[in-house]
Amino acid sequence: MSEPWITIVNPAAGGGRCGKQARDALYELREAGMRLATVETTGPGEASAIARDAFARGHRRFLSVGGDGTHYEVVNGLFPRTGHAGAEPVLGMLPLGTGNSFLRDFGVTDVPRALAALVAGRHRPVDVVRATHKDGVLHYINLLSVGFTAHAGALTNKHFKPFGALGYVFAVLLGVARLGHPRFPTALDDAPQHDDRPCTFISFSNSRYTGGTMMMAPDADATDGWLDVVRMGPLKRGELVSAFPRIFKGTHRAMAQYEGTRAKRVALSLDGPVDVMVDGEVLSVQLEALEVLPGALQVVA
Repeated sequence: MSEPWITIVNPAAGGGRCGKQARDALYELREAGMRLATVETTGPGEASAIARDAFARGHRRFLSVGGDGTHYEVVNGLFPRTGHAGAEPVLGMLPLGTGNSFLRDFGVTDVPRALAALVAGRHRPVDVVRATHKDGVLHYINLLSVGFTAHAGALTNKHFKPFGALGYVFAVLLGVARLGHPRFPTALDDAPQHDDRPCTFISFSNSRYTGGTMMMAPDADATDGWLDVVRMGPLKRGELVSAFPRIFKGTHRAMAQYEGTRAKRVALSLDGPVDVMVDGEVLSVQLEALEVLPGALQVVA
């Protein structure tokens, strides 16, 4: 008999929408012949602990049910995998959260498409990004950003989380009033010096989308072994307001302040912790380095 999928459900995702809709979705998967071993989370960090424990016990098939933040936690339960030999983990995702960004790169934009992909069982290797910071390490598959985007994410979590994706729009408008142009000294690959020019934000993107449908890195490919680095130079308040809707279409690339490049490794020299938005979560960490792990995770898509 085939190994069951360790199914990690975050009922609080999507403002509670996940808890209401997951049961019917999982019923469809069982009716299609998938074996599911389901566990519901009750708080932050639990999805990582569940995935880590199951992987250590030899399980290699995981289904994350929630939003980008839930998938982020599951990924960080599967990585790093030091000391655990065996096949690479396979991760399926049911997008029942607020953002649901990552699967859009593979044409999965809603629950029916996600269910069809899971039943078909096809998966492909995707890159994982390791982010080292002063106090440890984390991993992501979507995007990590610093500057205004992370500040808006922090405002969203603090004030506008119940509004779903619209809450990020509210946070952007509020954040414009506090707009600054910080410096994040970064060196890409083997660059001899750090770039410490002021900016509005920098995004280190593994995939194209963030916040659901915002096309932050239009040329990113989560299977190519590269990070797409999007740097937006200093914007005035009015310029930022006008730039924000352009990100949904990817047309912010035409702005004079936009710079796009690629790297396999990034070194950062920060004086202390900064707000970091990573796969839907906002953390305060002192980043030191980013590194692409090519094809390290099998994703159902």
